[in-house]
Formats: sequence, C-alpha cells, structure tokens
Amino acid sequence: MNYILFDGPVREHLLPFTFTRPVAEVRIGIMTIKEKWEAYLSTSCSYQTEAYLQAKFPMVLQSDNIFLNGSILPSADLLQNVKGLKEREVLKKDDIIIAYRSANVHSEGDWSGYKEIVYDFDLFQVKNTWDIFSLNERALQEDFDFLTKGRESRPISKTNSLICPERIFLEEGAKVEYSILNATDGPIYIGKHAEIWEGSLIRGGLALCDHAIVKMGGKLYGATTIGPYSKVCGEVSNAVIFGYSSKGHEGYLGNAVLGEWCNIGADSNNSNLKNNYAKVRLWNYATEKFEQTGLQFCGLMMGDHSKTAINTMFNTGTVIGVNSNIYVPGFPRNFVPSFSWGGASGFSTYMPNKAFEAAKVMMARRGVEFTDADADILNHVFEITKKWRNY
Repeated sequence: MNYILFDGPVREHLLPFTFTRPVAEVRIGIMTIKEKWEAYLSTSCSYQTEAYLQAKFPMVLQSDNIFLNGSILPSADLLQNVKGLKEREVLKKDDIIIAYRSANVHSEGDWSGYKEIVYDFDLFQVKNTWDIFSLNERALQEDFDFLTKGRESRPISKTNSLICPERIFLEEGAKVEYSILNATDGPIYIGKHAEIWEGSLIRGGLALCDHAIVKMGGKLYGATTIGPYSKVCGEVSNAVIFGYSSKGHEGYLGNAVLGEWCNIGADSNNSNLKNNYAKVRLWNYATEKFEQTGLQFCGLMMGDHSKTAINTMFNTGTVIGVNSNIYVPGFPRNFVPSFSWGGASGFSTYMPNKAFEAAKVMMARRGVEFTDADADILNHVFEITKKWRNY
C-alpha cells in the first residue's frame, strides 16, 4: 500500500512553521509526524502539500493510495482503522477527514462518492502552533514508549546522578557525564550520538534527538524536545526545537517553538506569562489577527532561519516569521513578519539575497547544502508575506 500525508485545513494555523515544510514535517515528541507514521506503518510516506513545496517534498502517487491527514498522530487503534480502509472509503471523526483510500487525490469538499467510516476513538491532532509545545508531553511519552519497547538503554555513565533510571534511555553513541537526570515527571530520551555536557540539570520529559547537544550547565525541564543537530544551554522549559538550531548560551526559552536553522543570541529571553496573568493571544496567519490560545503560559514561535542578537527580549506570545533578524535593544512587536530586519526601534526588509548568503554559511557548518529547492521555497515565502511587511 502507498501512503500519502496531506496537509489539510490546519496548515494555515501552523504558520510560520508550515511556510517551509508540509504539516507532517512538524516535530512533536521525539519524532516528526511523518516519522511516527512511517514507524507505525513500517513503510515510507510521501506528501500532498503546497505546489511550491513539492519540489523538495514530492508526492508519490500510485494506483492504490491511502491518504492520511498529516496533522494527526498515529495510534494502534487508528492504525487498525486506516489499514482496514477499502477503495473509496473515507475515515472521519465529526467533521475531520482522517484518511481516505483512492487512486487519485480528492481535492473537493464533496465526499458523496465515498463510503463514510466513523472513527470512535480519541484523536491526537496538532491544530495550532501552540499545540506543538502544549501537547508535547503526551507526544513525548507515546514516542518514548514506542521507540524503547522491548529494548535496553545503552549504559549510563556512573558519573551521573539518576532519579528513576528505568525511564532514561540512551541510544547508541549517546554521551552524558557529571549531570543530574530526573525522570520522575517524564521520560528522558537521548538520541544517537547526542551529548549532555558536564554540570547539566535535566528534568524530564526530555527528547534530545540524534546528534543534539546540551552544553555545560544547561537547565532543561519538560516537556522539552531538542531536535537533531541542535545545541542548547541556559534555561529551557516546555520548548520544541525542530532541528539544526542553536540556543547555545544563557537565557530563558519557555513554552516556545523554534523551527530549523534558528539562532538565539546569548542572554536572550522570552516572557511566557503576562504580568496580569491573563490568557495569551497569539498572531494567527489564517485569520490575520491575534487569537486567544486559552493558555496562561505561551512564549515564542519562531520560523526557520530566524535569528536574534545578544540580549534580545521577547514579549509573551510573540510570533516571528521566516528569515527574520532581531538585533536592537528593547521588546520588538509581538508579530514580526518574515524577512524582517531590526527590532524595537523599527524594521526594514531583509532581502532574500542577503538572507541566503547567511543560510548557505550556517548550513555548510553542519554539512548541509543550501539547494535551489530551498531558495525557491524561501523566495516564494518572501513574496507571499509581503503584505505583512508594512512597517
């Protein structure tokens, strides 16, 4: 069977992260949503996404396909229902299309030609940007249980102090020395060749993905995900970093999501709680206004390739787009459009040719090529986000 992950209507509610990737490329827990489905299905999946993303994230269409909602996380019950679908059947819960089986992409709202199958179990879905960190505890526990079932952790160095060691798992090549790891409130997963340097204080749940690093004296607590090849230090609480990003110095990051190739300057901080303890509103690209999250704690959302200088401060509930550079003293506005350059004293447009020069250098340091497909995606993002750069 051929499986294809489609974006669905939540894509706009997951911007700025889905400006540069399909919905199923969102990381929550240990794995991306795509990686979860591939692990549960024991096969590869492709994408049905925006046309400008398809060159980098292609769709493989065959004569018989099951299309899966890329915002929904798999479970054993859901897997059974998905695999049981027959040709021209659609699996739904209320008004949510979970999956359908067809030879072709169904792009219409009319499902009259399909037999409807009702899904009666709990549905785990990422609908908004803030779900990525607020639902991370559940996703991390489920991934931990799935990935470690029937396996033994690599030995943990005796230089460390461990609490609930049975909930701490090290993959091959992982290194942890002279640190305190407390898994009382959630599991601690250390991926392949990931490292926790000396003097770190870790309180689960934590996912430190492959080749990621916690630098000396890091203070991390759950539920936090540090994506592959990322580097962190300072204080990090209930944050999700997709991968290849750096928060390598002191400063606070909490109730936050960072995309890929971000860099947070030394002593930068985000607020995650309003002074009056009110619920936090967050910029929503879909409605083009600030929407209520229903959360009392909500910090920073930062799209791919965005960066801050040292001592940068962010208000509660700040959204930063793709390829923005924040560098002047004071609190910038709490919605910064993509390709913006500046800060509290004002912004100008960060032109793509300059942004791409920085991206090429940053990616080359990690052994990753900045491709023509990357440039095409970011050029498209530059064009479609012009309307918000009205400084």
